[in-house]
Amino acid sequence: MAIFGKGKLKDSSSETTDFFYASDVHGSSRCWNKFLNAGEFYKVKNLVMGGDLTGKAIVPIQKNLDGSFVVTFAGETVRGSSTDELDRVLLSIRHNGMYPWEATPEEIEHHRNDTNARDELFETVMISELKRWVDLADAKAEETGISVYGIAGNDDSWECDQVLGSGKHFQLAEDRVVRVGPHEMIACSYSSPTPWKSPRELDEESLYKHYRSLAEQVENPEAAIFMLHVPPYNSGLDQAREVNYEDLTVVIRSGQPNEIPVGSTAVRQIIEEYQPLLALHGHIHESRGVAMIGRTTCINAGSDYTTGRLHGAVVKLAPDKVVGKQLVIG
Repeated sequence: MAIFGKGKLKDSSSETTDFFYASDVHGSSRCWNKFLNAGEFYKVKNLVMGGDLTGKAIVPIQKNLDGSFVVTFAGETVRGSSTDELDRVLLSIRHNGMYPWEATPEEIEHHRNDTNARDELFETVMISELKRWVDLADAKAEETGISVYGIAGNDDSWECDQVLGSGKHFQLAEDRVVRVGPHEMIACSYSSPTPWKSPRELDEESLYKHYRSLAEQVENPEAAIFMLHVPPYNSGLDQAREVNYEDLTVVIRSGQPNEIPVGSTAVRQIIEEYQPLLALHGHIHESRGVAMIGRTTCINAGSDYTTGRLHGAVVKLAPDKVVGKQLVIG
């Protein structure tokens, strides 16, 4: 793993809390494994995941009666017959944020022609893979003693919360106050409206009310962590290409894609009002960075999951200030 950026972290003390933060891995098992190993690599005691965990597509692997298989993936058709060949294909699909599905030619054809069957299959496969991730997190936490916290994101279905909440050591932080060391943390997976009409979206007024109901549960806001999946509006952490809601095409101005702030005004308002010590965000993959809103340090870890590189941040907190922060890539 490589360090990105400058800013040497100060020496740790008994009064500091350190953690690794990442978000938006979108089904990439390579990124998830790197996340689980980041605690030991960066020598931190806590891992925090900011949402959008699940992938977006199934890749069918046709299993034939003679034991051979064929799959078309990333524009290439692969044929094989050995277990080792199949294992390599399964690993490659998972690393790229998609879900492998082994099936007969008849099963594949049935699901290709039946939308309901296809939707049910996707949900089943997605939940199965997410359960596997939680099991990996539990095993890693059992082995290392490193705490693991996380939430789903706006792209994740509501069924994911039950899986995330079933972990023995993985701590689902959604809609409640949890402790990261001595620091209270609230977390929320919702986003403001998007052109893609994802599962977890609220208008800005409803979003603010939801955040407010969480923030009111915090006893010491000035030492708290607010993990809100969508970044604050016009913060520099929310720049993205403008998209037409009607046909999802990119808006072009003067021959170039038009970039605009697409974050949440509700997030910005709640941060301005409560001024937590730290705010953690994701959602806008290309707006990786650090910004200040009043006394609050805001971080968007960014995402480059399609390449298998994990974007994250190593953070160290004193009781009343951010001691250090580094953006990292692994």
